[in-house]
Amino acid sequence: MSTSRLATVRLRTPEGVAFSFRLASPALRLAALAIDFAVISASWSVISILFSLLGILSQDVARGASIVGYFLFSQGYRIGLEWRWRGQTIGKRLLQLRVIDERGLPLSFAQVVMRNLLRFIDALPAAYAVGGLAALLSTRAQRLGDLAAGTLVIWEPTEPMPDLAALRGEKYNSLRRHPGVVARLRQAIAPAEARVAWQALARRDQLEAESRVALFAELAAHFRSLTPMPDELLDGLSDEQFVRNVVDVLYLTRS
Repeated sequence: MSTSRLATVRLRTPEGVAFSFRLASPALRLAALAIDFAVISASWSVISILFSLLGILSQDVARGASIVGYFLFSQGYRIGLEWRWRGQTIGKRLLQLRVIDERGLPLSFAQVVMRNLLRFIDALPAAYAVGGLAALLSTRAQRLGDLAAGTLVIWEPTEPMPDLAALRGEKYNSLRRHPGVVARLRQAIAPAEARVAWQALARRDQLEAESRVALFAELAAHFRSLTPMPDELLDGLSDEQFVRNVVDVLYLTRS
């Protein structure tokens, strides 16, 4: 089996929509890990004061409670933030990294728990030697926790503003009358998804008619699934025009 490293990975969702992601390098992941460790250490230095008070009763009790407390706090930090922030911690967010499901499915809570609980194995014998070696040997830069949980860590650099001329249409964008829907779409749609939709619009004339219809049907169905939408917003709107409207509010209206 080849162990040549991949710079990008292409995933196809069960709905048939394909996305390309840039894999996070070991150096970026190590930097994010260092930031998270600093955040955890700084926070724990404050919280540990409470545990030190147990030393009045017993030093052994205080020491044992501190060990258990640190484990729960550090795991809770990583698990809680990765679940709440859709695969990100403070370190990952600052360096634009994200954990995703390797099959293109939504990241599940069980996956978040699995990949973080196995950190103690990846960290052996010291300085994440096992996890680092696994990431170097894996074609997708996966440590053991990622392999067990079926997850990848990707890099999401800030996307350049696309060619806005390719997005402008003659029809009025009915999404603009629903700021609540627009806000939820902007929160739910990842930069990579927005880029795919924009590229589909920019290259629509290069597609065969059947492929063009199928592609925009898949994209429209995906975007509609992200948030409830009023019926009047969708009445008489083709899938392609709906995708154009979504991209418009993601790029044009915001800019």
